Amino acid sequence: MKPEKRIVELREALHDHNYRYYVLNDPSISDGEYDTMLRELESLENDNPSLITKNSPTQRVGASPIPEFGSIPHRIPMLSLANAMNENELSAFDERIQKGLDEESVVYMAEPKLDGLGVELVYENGTFVHGSTRGDGYTGEDITHNLKTIRGIPLSLRIDDLNAPSLLEIRGEVFIRKDDFKKLNQQQESSDKPAFANPRNAAAGSLRQLDPAITANRPLSIYCYEAGMIEGIYFANHSSFLTALKKWGLPVNPLIQTVVGSSGLIQYHQKLEAQRNELRYEIDGTVFKVNDYEKRETLGTRSRSPRWAIAGKFKAQQATTVIHDIEVQVGRTGALTPVAKLEPVYVAGVTVTNATLHNQDEIDRKDIRIGDTVLIERAGDVIPKVMKVILEKRPKISHPFQIPNNCPVCEHEAYRPEGEVILRCGNISCPRQIKGRIHHFASKLALDIDGLGEKIVDQLVEEKIIHSIDNLFTLEKKTLADLERLGEKSAENLIDAISKSKETTFARFVYALGIRNVGEHIAKVFEKQYVGNLKKFQNASIEALEEIDEIGPIVAETVVQFWSDESNKIIVQNCLNNGVTLANVDTIKNQSFEGLTFVFTGALEKLSRKEAKDMVEKLGGKAAGSVSKKTSFVVAGPGAGSKLKKAKDLDVHVLTEEEFLVKVKKIQNQETLKGL
Repeated sequence: MKPEKRIVELREALHDHNYRYYVLNDPSISDGEYDTMLRELESLENDNPSLITKNSPTQRVGASPIPEFGSIPHRIPMLSLANAMNENELSAFDERIQKGLDEESVVYMAEPKLDGLGVELVYENGTFVHGSTRGDGYTGEDITHNLKTIRGIPLSLRIDDLNAPSLLEIRGEVFIRKDDFKKLNQQQESSDKPAFANPRNAAAGSLRQLDPAITANRPLSIYCYEAGMIEGIYFANHSSFLTALKKWGLPVNPLIQTVVGSSGLIQYHQKLEAQRNELRYEIDGTVFKVNDYEKRETLGTRSRSPRWAIAGKFKAQQATTVIHDIEVQVGRTGALTPVAKLEPVYVAGVTVTNATLHNQDEIDRKDIRIGDTVLIERAGDVIPKVMKVILEKRPKISHPFQIPNNCPVCEHEAYRPEGEVILRCGNISCPRQIKGRIHHFASKLALDIDGLGEKIVDQLVEEKIIHSIDNLFTLEKKTLADLERLGEKSAENLIDAISKSKETTFARFVYALGIRNVGEHIAKVFEKQYVGNLKKFQNASIEALEEIDEIGPIVAETVVQFWSDESNKIIVQNCLNNGVTLANVDTIKNQSFEGLTFVFTGALEKLSRKEAKDMVEKLGGKAAGSVSKKTSFVVAGPGAGSKLKKAKDLDVHVLTEEEFLVKVKKIQNQETLKGL
């Protein structure tokens, strides 16, 4: 047989076997036979390099290591889900949906909530072009090369009886099965490498390897469960979308099914909770979504989560263990937190060695002592928590535990603010607080200084090179290069990362300052109010802050307290003097598009999708991914398909790209004239 013919034959056979194994769950050959065919194909392609194609199964592990991950914006945000912690909250969710839709019986898609890493896959005309992590929901890391190594992800879609759309964005969960995880840890230990704590950590770490060859050797699986942006085909509901995914060769969890009403939600949740330990992979709950896409549009979304979906959380799993010690840790705001050091115990897929004891009141209430045998649980399968002491197992000699009156790091006297249960170190120069503030300042959601990890921060503070966040911007390469395990190249990269971080946003900068009670979302609330006027924010009174939507007295008071400390204002001014700029100072304040929803379809010739979406949002509007009766305008370019048809059917106003730009330009010109 000619090499050309045999190569085509082998590729088709391998693609078919992947489909049967990962989608149909019905393998027709053994793993050994598959490997033999793959090696034969590799040999033939090596002898005939001109016949290699990018979609060949051999190309899953062909990329070179990359220096760093790029970023990819999500056309439609990958929002998180609201949680239902019990069956009553599932029923309440159904009641809200019924009320929002004015219907008595709602159909939902029910699925297991996998404990893995969320990703987005993008196909153009049936070919996998790139993939990314969820990231912050709006922008993810480009992990295309690593995703290509996962055999369950087809490099090109099967189009036997259903053509591939021009654009298909799919959300899925990458995970490692329990038996594969056990084998992986055995391999780690036999190679004198540290074992992974749990399957989720192993999956996440595997996807974030700069060398795809390492990822290829990890037993990663994927299930696809949600749509991003789609062009060239129309789906009325989620069940038909999932059916199409399976036809295209994408793995879909066989446990996904339709349920009706609150009784259906609760029955499915109970069934999966009973089965969770028997499944081949870790799950930490259930997910329920309204099936009908138009009804989803009617219900809409909140700032962080869709109203049409919810995650049902399982009851926490418990285990008993022994407290060997209680360590008091100091946080970046000076909070003294007691932490129980435990005999390692496996709970809900994780080896637990620490558990928070919260504060002295909690220790006294439960009478927790060193040496006690305790019942612990992972609340929401995330945070280990001591539930109670098993008194009959208490040692004969034991003593009540008391958090010391002095900071365990700097020995400064601790104090308890009025109305709080937490003791705090009152020394703002406490090394542990300084480390915590700097580490927070450099974190992903703050200034995102790549390479400034905990160990480097510790060295910088301990050697008295820096003592506050503004010192970061005056660091020199030589100083960093002299640090242990850093070297000249790493020092240069870190200086570049610090320099790059200077261009940030108002919200990121405010969040980075570490003001108590000001998280990522509240920082964005302040950004809307004070963008371009940091001085006004610094001088705002409690009353002025409380007038802002979502800002209550506690947040207002801690913000005013923060700015009342003159040293904080000096540190911020030093940051600005050293080149920190708040990039969205020039955000358009005009809200002419407020209350309007735009949908973009077809090819845009002058703008990217992100640029078009940003224009709409800066003018107060919303950019949606699908057309409904609530859509205000559809902006249609060449190649517009089902969305344009639906817009005409619903009598939604259609604009060309040029008409849209004229509309925006007119508003911007009005703003310019106002400023003259």
